[in-house]
Amino acid sequence: MTFNTEKDIGDLSGKVILITGGNAGIGKATVEALVPHNPAAIYICARNLETAKAVVDDVHKSTPNANIEVLQLDLSSFESVKSCASAFNSKADRLDILFLNAGVSSVSPRLSKEGYEIEFAINHMGHALLTQLLLPKMLQTKQKDPTADLRVVSTSSMAYTASPGGKIDVSQMSDPHAFGWRPLARYGHSKLANILFIRKLAERYPDINCTAVHPGVVKSEIFERAKAEGSRLLYWLTAPVIMLTGVTTEEGAKTQLWAATAKDVESGMFYVPVGKPVDNAVFHDKEQVDGLWKYTEEELAKHGASGWPSA
Repeated sequence: MTFNTEKDIGDLSGKVILITGGNAGIGKATVEALVPHNPAAIYICARNLETAKAVVDDVHKSTPNANIEVLQLDLSSFESVKSCASAFNSKADRLDILFLNAGVSSVSPRLSKEGYEIEFAINHMGHALLTQLLLPKMLQTKQKDPTADLRVVSTSSMAYTASPGGKIDVSQMSDPHAFGWRPLARYGHSKLANILFIRKLAERYPDINCTAVHPGVVKSEIFERAKAEGSRLLYWLTAPVIMLTGVTTEEGAKTQLWAATAKDVESGMFYVPVGKPVDNAVFHDKEQVDGLWKYTEEELAKHGASGWPSA
């Protein structure tokens, strides 16, 4: 399927959009592709405020009136996630599109502030908490505007196939060295969690179109971060392939832009570029899907989360 971000994204007037990791890579490309379609506001949530503000400055050079705000967000810290959600909820009167885009890969083994394996913490747990805290705003949007087309898009990866045993194993998520010397296994595990989380989210909230996407093999900063603080061997093994076959961040952003704006998007699905559904038996494994949801819900509750709102 061809998807032209200039021609195929419709008018976004009135829509409020939030994107995590909108300061770099495909997140930045996503912001830049959305701006010309006149959204009411875009919120960039990022750990690095300097680079996020630089994106805003770049956008304003071509679109001075674009309404873009920056919020601090460190997905490895529940306190930061709560602060970010609170700031957004106090500023915005609606939320139409939520991009769960930020992520890390093959970083040095460690635990998050709450004690989770770091890639699982950032790629799944932090995003799950953020989603839980923002869902009331999305549901209120639908109540006030029944025609609202609500979307949640999670940036996953075909690397989900690297999850050991092709399944989720939360029993190892308090171990910084989960799955031993297999950095891709930790990343794949977190990316499978993204997909299964979206499956359950779509089931629980039928008024919200929820999808997970694989952006393709993208030449982005995520691999440079892996080189800087994680597995240098993995970087040098994958770098030649990425440089030869990888796509630009603009191309990599297309699938999540399609999932967030196109009409023929089926909720609960996992898509690869562009708009091609991919299925796997584990996506339909009720024990896996419900088990991850239950674990996530219970862990968030331990840290003061109020729980999932009624649909």
